[in-house]
Amino acid sequence: MSAAKKEAAPKAPKAEKSAPKADKAAKATKGKKVVDIKDAPKVASTERLINLLTTPHITEKTSLAMQNANTYSFRVLRNSTKPEIKAAVELMFGVKVARVNVVNETGKTRRFGKLQGRTQDIKKAYVRLAPGQTIDYEAKIKA
Repeated sequence: MSAAKKEAAPKAPKAEKSAPKADKAAKATKGKKVVDIKDAPKVASTERLINLLTTPHITEKTSLAMQNANTYSFRVLRNSTKPEIKAAVELMFGVKVARVNVVNETGKTRRFGKLQGRTQDIKKAYVRLAPGQTIDYEAKIKA
């Protein structure tokens, strides 16, 4: 009786292997760059871009970089990203940015009598402009 029940029970169809489908998808996208929507850069609001650059950071080192390498430095918000910094400089000064490098500087410990404290952390951005582009700080101040 148990043998009859086994024969009468319908057999479940075998699951197809998904490997051939995956291979076809891989071959179809081979050589093509597939961009996920999560990887796309997010466009920040104009108000955030305006507030992103806090001050230009001008020292002897950065003034030499301005003359020799067409690189300008800015203090920026600590939570800013390279694409945001690039967009902010292009928006504020109307120039074409070639490259952005970012440096996070930790704050120094300071003492005032018995009290010990610490200065704030700083994020600096070194922005290299495309050839032929310049930023004139004095013209922006007068405007």
